[in-house]
Amino acid sequence: MHMAARKRVVLVLVILAACVGCDQKSKYLAGEHLRGRDGISLAADTFRLDYTENQGAFLGLGAFLPARWRTALFTVGCSAAIAAILSYTLVVAREGYFQVVGLSLICAGGIGNVIDRWAYGYTRDFLNVGLGPIRTGIFNVADVALMTGCLLVLLAQLRRRSPESG
Repeated sequence: MHMAARKRVVLVLVILAACVGCDQKSKYLAGEHLRGRDGISLAADTFRLDYTENQGAFLGLGAFLPARWRTALFTVGCSAAIAAILSYTLVVAREGYFQVVGLSLICAGGIGNVIDRWAYGYTRDFLNVGLGPIRTGIFNVADVALMTGCLLVLLAQLRRRSPESG
């Protein structure tokens, strides 16, 4: 089922405002309350709050690159990619609710992290989840939006291709 253009634009803008707002506020609070302090363990160490400044991409990938390459790739390149995905989502995407929500979440997560890159040169991460020795890397709310968006886009594509869908 296709989504009307006006509904799509409103949905995208609401998702962007909510996600980017939550991401930036949580990063601000993490910086204020966690920077320079020992991490906080919650729920029998299932959740950890531990502030870090990530020079690289996902899980620090690319942090070893020279600063100008990180800026070109993670700041300028990601900004261009987000603009392209956002344009597609607002103007072209006609695949329905899951596709639009997924692409919007990808854009929101990207925008949240690109704001950090333009403002600070790194992303502010502070969340870690795990059980015992099995743990995630340290991430932020923008990363959750990005990963959720990717999952929704994948599900939308699988649903679109399934024999029951048409």
